[in-house]
Amino acid sequence: MDEFSRFVDWDKMDVSAQSQDTKELTCTDFHELKQLARQGYWAKNHSLRAKVYHKLISNIPCRTVTPDANVYRDIVVKIVGKRSSSCLPLPEFVDNSLIPTYCLNAEGTGAVRKILLCIANQFPDISFCPALPALTALLLHYSRDEAECFEQVCRILACNDPSKRLIDQTFLAFESSCMTFGDLVNKYCQAAHKLMVAVSEDVLEVYSDWQRWLFGELPMAYVARVFDVFLVEGYKVLYRVALALLKFFHKVRAGQPMESDSIQQDVRAFVRDIAKSVSPERLLEKAFAIRLFSRKEIQLLQMANEKALQQKGITVKQKSSVIQNLLNYCFSVFCVVFLRQNVHLAVHAENFKSEIVSVKEMRDIWSWIPERFALCQPLLLFTTLEHGCSLSRFYSHSEGHEPTLLLIKTTAKEVCGAYLSTDWSERRRGGNKLSFFGTGECFVFRLQPEVERYEWVIIKHPELASTGSETENHAQPDSSSLSSSSIPSDPSDRLSPFLAARHFNLPSKTASMFMAGSNECIIVGGGDGQALYLDADLNHGRTSHCNTFNNQPLCSESFQISILEVWGFRD
Repeated sequence: MDEFSRFVDWDKMDVSAQSQDTKELTCTDFHELKQLARQGYWAKNHSLRAKVYHKLISNIPCRTVTPDANVYRDIVVKIVGKRSSSCLPLPEFVDNSLIPTYCLNAEGTGAVRKILLCIANQFPDISFCPALPALTALLLHYSRDEAECFEQVCRILACNDPSKRLIDQTFLAFESSCMTFGDLVNKYCQAAHKLMVAVSEDVLEVYSDWQRWLFGELPMAYVARVFDVFLVEGYKVLYRVALALLKFFHKVRAGQPMESDSIQQDVRAFVRDIAKSVSPERLLEKAFAIRLFSRKEIQLLQMANEKALQQKGITVKQKSSVIQNLLNYCFSVFCVVFLRQNVHLAVHAENFKSEIVSVKEMRDIWSWIPERFALCQPLLLFTTLEHGCSLSRFYSHSEGHEPTLLLIKTTAKEVCGAYLSTDWSERRRGGNKLSFFGTGECFVFRLQPEVERYEWVIIKHPELASTGSETENHAQPDSSSLSSSSIPSDPSDRLSPFLAARHFNLPSKTASMFMAGSNECIIVGGGDGQALYLDADLNHGRTSHCNTFNNQPLCSESFQISILEVWGFRD
């Protein structure tokens, strides 16, 4: 066996990882390295993988003072003392996470606890890092000794490159990553999300397991392949693989009976036993087939979710004393429970009353909206039954609220609507002309006669506004350039499909064509060619449908409005 075998139980290790072929890795080009990582070039050679990990981690930019192997040798005896390593307590920041043993021998499982305690001593600013035990256990398989493993974990924790996110170290970062994952599931795994909503009382609680799936439940052969790519490409890889796991779970379990109180355990069990249905190669192939947003766009979404949590009172906790630590921890737990209850109970049966949708239908809509707004409760802003059919009153009651929810019931009993991400006051920027604005979080949907949500809202048919309104303003190109063929097909070509460009001073001409308003009409664009047009008297409307993906139309091509409601979001 090689020099990196001290902590490995080879009876547990995958036979394919025991190859002793004399492979070397000499490339330094990022794109070539990325391809080799995805292909598993060093996956079947234990020694080569250990050397690659050492090389990649040693290249991570870190703080000036980062604990190294010598620091570990200096402090380990003082911290551990004569206590048995198997009985050592875990640091509070791991949140009682299980330490996966993977293919470690008895010495290795004890060494993980020693390393974690020494990390806690050197990183007092870490307040919440449940993935750290698994990360440490994994790296120990490829370390010569405990000190080397300690140094590698410390370099990952001490990364100071603002563009490179590696591991969540605070409660705020962890919780916002869970919300971000929920948003990505909502976009990329709609079938799985629909299943989760149907069988789970709290979807966010299920999605909050996403890091545990990767660093805790995945078998050794799988998590090592994920980590290979993670070290090269970064945090985005973790989202990809977690989404792929959920897609496979839905494929395998769809149609089978599931109970709401067991869905979380069901997903965990599926991931633990994934070898029964999916190979590591197939998992990564699925993960990289997802056309995920750019790293920058995901970072913007993460920032928005962090801001929402901060507004709810979730902030980075400072450690000052044992008592204060306990109070901070309890407060954090309270906030999580409180927030997650809000996610499930935001639409209260006792307080919610709509003439268009039921409580259950509103809860279904709530499961589609971004996680940071799912923390809020619906607030009725406008209804034609009370405020009349006036577009000016529609604007006056809706302005000042962001986002809003539009619900429409037609005289033919059809029910449709739209989630609108931007304040309607933005329309004023175009003067008297029809002004386009909004973000890619907008979407249109149908509830009756069948439920359907249309993603990737963008106004593809501005000619709908041709009756009495100009279809362009100083910031927009002419209508011919707004056709569907001119819209970039790759989401990464657009500026943040989640967030308004104005929030980050990032200009774009095609990123804000999701909703439009003037004194004469309203237009809301819809993915797959869907677009909704409402005239000024709020009595009539029509839709445009491009049958690109054979979706059913939003509603009748021309319809009369029976009731229209606008809902806001109340903290």
